[in-house]
Amino acid sequence: QGDLVESGGGSVQAGGSLTLSCAGSEYTRNSRCVGWFRQAPGKEREGVAAIDSDGRTSYGDSVKGRFTISKDSSKNSLSLQMNSLTPEDTGMYYCAAAYGLVETCDGGYLTAPHNTWGQGTQVTVSS
Repeated sequence: QGDLVESGGGSVQAGGSLTLSCAGSEYTRNSRCVGWFRQAPGKEREGVAAIDSDGRTSYGDSVKGRFTISKDSSKNSLSLQMNSLTPEDTGMYYCAAAYGLVETCDGGYLTAPHNTWGQGTQVTVSS
């Protein structure tokens, strides 16, 4: 189903911004749902944002109004613009894609292991 490769993570102070990118493959273009989830040490995976094949977006409550997801199907790429970052945003961020039937395209759905995940990129926000 193709590899997903994330980039753009790093360290930033609270209030700062980062943009994550995810490079996919031709298979990613055919995904009905792509997006991001994150995982902080000792915590469960948390859906962040998702976008479906029609361009409809979904965001986790904790990031609404601060994060923006977008995709460029012609380049098989996905981006996550993150603004007004807080220490609570610290974690490993994973790009994910779902194939086949998708009941609800959101970040939470993408945390299921049967989906395709990248290796992750670390985001650290200091206060």
